[in-house]
Amino acid sequence: MILTVTPNPSLDRTYEIPRLERGAVLRAATDRVDPGGKGVNVSRAVAAAGHRTVAVLPVGGPEGELLLRLLTDHGIESAGLPVRSGSTRVNISVAEPDGTLTKVNAPGPELTPDEAESLLATVETRSAGADWTACCGSLPRGLAPEWYGELVSRAHTAGARIALDTSGPALTAALRMRPDVVKPNAEELAQATGRPLTTVGDVVEAARELRAAGARAVLASLGADGQLLVDDSGTYFGTARVAAVRSNVGAGDASLAGFLTAGGFGPAALASALAHGAAAVQLPGSAMPAPSDLDPTAVTVTSEIPLSRPLTEPTT
Repeated sequence: MILTVTPNPSLDRTYEIPRLERGAVLRAATDRVDPGGKGVNVSRAVAAAGHRTVAVLPVGGPEGELLLRLLTDHGIESAGLPVRSGSTRVNISVAEPDGTLTKVNAPGPELTPDEAESLLATVETRSAGADWTACCGSLPRGLAPEWYGELVSRAHTAGARIALDTSGPALTAALRMRPDVVKPNAEELAQATGRPLTTVGDVVEAARELRAAGARAVLASLGADGQLLVDDSGTYFGTARVAAVRSNVGAGDASLAGFLTAGGFGPAALASALAHGAAAVQLPGSAMPAPSDLDPTAVTVTSEIPLSRPLTEPTT
């Protein structure tokens, strides 16, 4: 069972349009609403793969009620904690046929100290029955960067392995609590190490720095360039063939789900992560892939790291 924690969940509404024109009245070809937030997306991908998952999240207002109903529709158990002020946020994505995505993320409600503690207590209790606890996404207003570190500590005390997918001060503050795997992208790695990354070799060195700071393993997403895994079994680099990108919303979350459901360790888990991420970008909106969407033959994983290969989008 995989427990997910989403401190700032959302409803994700996606419109597919022929072309984005500023100031114009646009007609959408399709319109869909998905339960959202990074941890929620992980739960959706885990459930689609046929595994049990429980989503822990704060919810508020009618938007929060709809989010819980949608989770049930996806076969996901939820532990929703009501918030007293504000409603669950609604994020808007506008997708164009060439894969260009314009997204507007709302801030979400502010959590009180009591609500923050209740969320931690729920995670600690629920983690006792989990193989993995995946803590994902940005922190809402009211939660200090150290909150994720406390969450990692409590989940470890309950006996669960921790996957952490966040960035900035929340990531660096949690490293000393020894999360079992962290999942930054290249930009987040650059921010955590304080220097630009221009090659795959730069990413390897940055990942090793995060391990030295406390992370037991690093699963780094490099977008179209692939993914890198550095853990106790070695260092591995992988790519996945994609026919056409339809939407990249939630692709990293699908990738983390694939990694965890394949054991969360070693090259086989990296291959599963790549297959799930590649499948997700070929689906509409923030749809999560089912097993029938995966193409393992499109994935290549190697321990021979192309250190000098430049990144398609180098960080600054």
